[in-house]
Amino acid sequence: MIGLPRAVKIYLATEPADMRKGFDGLAALVEAQGLDLYSGHLFVFVSKRADRVKVLTWDRGGFVLYYKRLERGRFRRPVVSADAESVLLDAGQLAMLLDGVDLRRVRRNRAWEPKNQAA
Repeated sequence: MIGLPRAVKIYLATEPADMRKGFDGLAALVEAQGLDLYSGHLFVFVSKRADRVKVLTWDRGGFVLYYKRLERGRFRRPVVSADAESVLLDAGQLAMLLDGVDLRRVRRNRAWEPKNQAA
């Protein structure tokens, strides 16, 4: 999952998911949000106990499901608004989430952007 193209979006579900769900159950959750299941984007689900994560994506004619269980600790989701169904992450945030880093405590420097040179 490292080195994802910038075009790949990573959607983190804000509500806990039932980890008994497989490909079809998680796909139904994605479609219920109105997202394109076959886009190649990553859809991330965290369990109620926050000790398990599943990542669903479409790749060349089939679904791929990545599953991780922490033996100690919990996955820490970022703070999101109460009405959001999902939140966009970047590849770095996904890597930190999967490593068990608390995304609520991570502070990033503001990214440099070139000045608008319209004249």
